[in-house]
Amino acid sequence: MRFWRRRPMFRRSHLKILLIGNSGAGKSALMNQYVNNRFSSRYRATIGSDFLSKQVHIDGRMLTVQIWDTAGTERFQALGTALYRGSDCCLLVFDVTSASSFQALDKWHKQLLLQIEEQSAFPIAVIGNKTDLENREVSLEEAELWSRLHHATYFETSAKAATNVQEVFQWAVRAALKNRRISELPEPDSVRLETRPEGAHRDKCGC
Repeated sequence: MRFWRRRPMFRRSHLKILLIGNSGAGKSALMNQYVNNRFSSRYRATIGSDFLSKQVHIDGRMLTVQIWDTAGTERFQALGTALYRGSDCCLLVFDVTSASSFQALDKWHKQLLLQIEEQSAFPIAVIGNKTDLENREVSLEEAELWSRLHHATYFETSAKAATNVQEVFQWAVRAALKNRRISELPEPDSVRLETRPEGAHRDKCGC
């Protein structure tokens, strides 16, 4: 009897989490609060893209989490294809004090769907940021409804007060790992058997 088994697929030891949304929504602030536990009130527009890495120990594995912060301006959207490539999870960020940043989620979501392959399984969360401010323009109910209609998980955060920031990225890491385990499951072992009656001999070549 002889058999062949398919080798298990290689599993990467890093995750790529993408932050997209309008400029000024607080994407960079969320990334810095998560990675460096630091907030700056000085606004600096992201040019093209930026990323930070963080070592995370989860479920017995040590992972490098790469968080990519993309520019929220039209002139940098041409970079989208390269930035989306290899992403494991996406966080759509808007500012709860800016109705226009919330309305722009439709545009960002459509752009995301054009770039990802497995749309039904790809983990997406919507982040309503800047909840520490009082002049709110987008209600919790509006944001939750939009998220449900687009099959996304909803969180509210404050990068300044560090509210829910760790929880958001912990969700993102676990959701990405769960989706990767599903997508990287090897196909059922391919097994080919050869059996011969006891004492039988292989026929000689007739050529």
